[in-house]
Amino acid sequence: MKTTLNLDDRLIAEAKVVAAKERSTLTRLIEEGLALRLRRNEARTRRAPVELPVYQGTGGLHPDIDPTSNKSLFDAADHA
Repeated sequence: MKTTLNLDDRLIAEAKVVAAKERSTLTRLIEEGLALRLRRNEARTRRAPVELPVYQGTGGLHPDIDPTSNKSLFDAADHA
């Protein structure tokens, strides 16, 4: 696909030198750079899920607190 990009002149000049040293083309160099960036971005979004710590101790809510009632929880928090 052909497309038009506005790129920094110094960056393009440096990229042309690198491409020539590698006996490649500017297009190939840009494609490789874009592919690397997209893979890196993809790897960030595929991170393994974080395991959250779970309290294994004893205890729990006071018997007078209803865990299904916001009012009961708020009242208990106000008296803490």
